[in-house]
Amino acid sequence: MFIPETQQAWRVVRKGEPSKVLRLDKDVAVPKKLDKGEVVVKVQAAALNPIAYKLMNMAPNFIAKRPYIPEHDVAGIIVDANGTGFKEGDQVFGWTPLVFPFKAGTGVLAQYARIKAEDLVPLPANVTPVQASGVTLVAMTAYQALFGLGGLRPKQSVFVNGGSTAVGAFAIQLAKAVGCKVTASASAKNEEYVRSLGADEFVDYTKAPLHQTLISYPLAEKFHVLLEAVGLMDTSLYVHSEAYIAPGGIFISVGPQPKGFDVVGLAKLAWKMYLQPRFLGGTKRSWKVLQVRPKHADQEQIATYLAEGKIKPLVDSVYNFEDVLKAYERLMTGRATGKVVIKMDSDVADS
Repeated sequence: MFIPETQQAWRVVRKGEPSKVLRLDKDVAVPKKLDKGEVVVKVQAAALNPIAYKLMNMAPNFIAKRPYIPEHDVAGIIVDANGTGFKEGDQVFGWTPLVFPFKAGTGVLAQYARIKAEDLVPLPANVTPVQASGVTLVAMTAYQALFGLGGLRPKQSVFVNGGSTAVGAFAIQLAKAVGCKVTASASAKNEEYVRSLGADEFVDYTKAPLHQTLISYPLAEKFHVLLEAVGLMDTSLYVHSEAYIAPGGIFISVGPQPKGFDVVGLAKLAWKMYLQPRFLGGTKRSWKVLQVRPKHADQEQIATYLAEGKIKPLVDSVYNFEDVLKAYERLMTGRATGKVVIKMDSDVADS
């Protein structure tokens, strides 16, 4: 397939917020020198992630070798299979793991992307590129949290804090796909959305401190897994978790997300989560933080669930390639339910 020498790509040129550091360059070299196992994908759609704009704002120069092309989630067409199991013309979706743009200087917010073949899977026939582009990172996070760290099994009970977040929304669907009972929290305005994903029970976290609500909640059985998908710095939900997490159960966090470099807050969190002994009020439930990792078998399982309709893609809004800055504005409001997607190919449907 024809591959041009240059392309358009958004690049991070310095440290700061997207509106101040992203630049649309029109003469960026298309990746041609590939390592073994890498392919070139003509990008049809890419999804934005909070981690990307946070890294733009915080990553020091020795980590982020600027300029670099940001973002991770992608759907597109193989144009250089490079001797892998794919062939030119295959439609695929997947991701570049979180460190890859820094190492290679290239993410997916471009017309062409260099990606490891093992980080891609075939696009199911019932899913469009726009829909699939926002699946991998958040679905892998939810999948590895529930079934990797959490060891969740069919017919167990799980609580998802932040059921309207992207990770939380996939966690609900994945738990239901294996026959678990799911209770999820969100604000009242998102109750219908959370229930539409399959949540059996809904908790409005705005009515009272969530740990107090769960302590008094009429549970048929305690939760085997509690997934904290919001990134809370407050430790209360964990500290009181013996009241609602079953013995041997586990509290899993996507990672506390402080505002700025909150040294005091991080120190308090470390004490509660890691250091405080039980005789000084420590909690008897296990606490884990998930770091999502590339695992092809997990991607294949997620693709199977998509093909079978057991989970559905979640798209909040779609923006054209030149409107990336507006798309980041939408993402940074914190009000998106589903993924904010950038459509590179005008011939691709919006949904």
